[in-house]
Amino acid sequence: MTAIGFDNDKYIEMQSKYIKERISHFGNKLYLEMGGKLFDDFHASRVLPGFQPDSKIRMLLHLADQAEVVVAICASDIVKNKLRGDLGITYEDDVLRLIDAFRAAGLYVGSVVLTQYSGQPAADKFRKRLGALGIKVYLHYPIEGYPGNIPLIASEEGFGKNEYIETTRPLVIVTAPGPGSGKMATCLSQLYHEYKRGIKAGYAKFETFPVWNLPLKHPVNLAYEAATADLNDVNMIDPFHLEAYGETTVNYNRDVEVFPVLSAILSKIVGECPYKSPTDMGVNMAGKCIVDDNVCREASCQEIIRRYYQTLCDKLMGRGDSDAVYKVELLMSKAGVTVDDRKVVKAANDRAEETENPAAAIELPDGEIVTGKTSNLLGASAAVLLNALKKLGNIDDEKLLISPCIIEPIQNLKTTNLGNHNPRLHTDEVLIALCMSAVTDETAALAMEQLPKLKGCEAHSSVMLSQVDSSVFRKLGLNLTCEPKYQTKKLYHK
Repeated sequence: MTAIGFDNDKYIEMQSKYIKERISHFGNKLYLEMGGKLFDDFHASRVLPGFQPDSKIRMLLHLADQAEVVVAICASDIVKNKLRGDLGITYEDDVLRLIDAFRAAGLYVGSVVLTQYSGQPAADKFRKRLGALGIKVYLHYPIEGYPGNIPLIASEEGFGKNEYIETTRPLVIVTAPGPGSGKMATCLSQLYHEYKRGIKAGYAKFETFPVWNLPLKHPVNLAYEAATADLNDVNMIDPFHLEAYGETTVNYNRDVEVFPVLSAILSKIVGECPYKSPTDMGVNMAGKCIVDDNVCREASCQEIIRRYYQTLCDKLMGRGDSDAVYKVELLMSKAGVTVDDRKVVKAANDRAEETENPAAAIELPDGEIVTGKTSNLLGASAAVLLNALKKLGNIDDEKLLISPCIIEPIQNLKTTNLGNHNPRLHTDEVLIALCMSAVTDETAALAMEQLPKLKGCEAHSSVMLSQVDSSVFRKLGLNLTCEPKYQTKKLYHK
């Protein structure tokens, strides 16, 4: 069983209580900029074992009667058809996905704001699309010299030109499909308009990482840097907090760099900046809910190694560069880890060398490692999946879970009717075949019952897997890494 290093129930209770206190501090109106993933924060759950991927939403449900959501999207991102790399969907579609998800969770979504709007036809089209769906849309415009030209920004020709977003609840959560969407500017614009109306609203920021009350080189914070290697985010000591309070806290470069400007804008709007440091602005309580530091350190070190393999594969596929690789290599050195600390790597690569074909390995919850090789019937990822299910169900290794009379018709369909050259079954096809076998075969049914036990297990492949196989591993909850190698020497890879 996976060791727990984080108290999720304590986090939800403490986090919601602290946000309530911040709301009351500002006279019952708070604009909360929320970054990171709200519904599926798997990074947090990997580096803080015990943290649930939906913890932030569960926490917000404690504030549901006080909260409403505003989703920001930058008009230029609409024009560029910008994609969320983890989901493969446009920012436009993700706005709709977010609204659906918030509503399904029981949170009220008040509106969408189009930031940096300058009459872009694509933005107008999306605006009409939202309007047809009954969603209120507001427009915020570019401001020349933002964020440095403070006199213009905090004037009628700056924030004053933006449409005032009508909100009705004490807590306004401003979120977005991704970074650079204008969340902070939206919050500050609203403060400008609220103060014009005599409402003394406040602003705060909610980011899980870096964890402000952990050391700068703590593996949890190093893992955050590894996760954002492509963005050039750098964790650093908050100099403003150190000067104001004599206390060492951690923030990241963008927030530290923008704080003097943010402080000046807030002072211009409200008369005096309520914060002395970027750390003051934050409301994150995650660091106070770590119950086993060693468990979180080990989990974070493993995450850094996983991120290293991801940057290597991204570079090979043209989605990343050498700088990101070098950065994660440096972070591995700071954390004192190498790829040898990931046990499944050697197991998969040794099996591949032995068979002279692609191979894969899975580390089971008890630490035992199983491998899978490439055969005429199955790809290595499908084979290791079946071998892992056998081991988890105490099923004899020689026992066939899927009859050849089921596999062969699927292979025939693939090669004869669907035009595939590779007859081997992918992981999704194997799972379907296993389901079919389970109808009449008790052993296959027993193997199917083991699938939930794979969640959180480590896996490695000696070659990069297809999107189908990678997706199945991810959906099963396996933490997959791959060697930066293609299975063939072809130039085109599906």
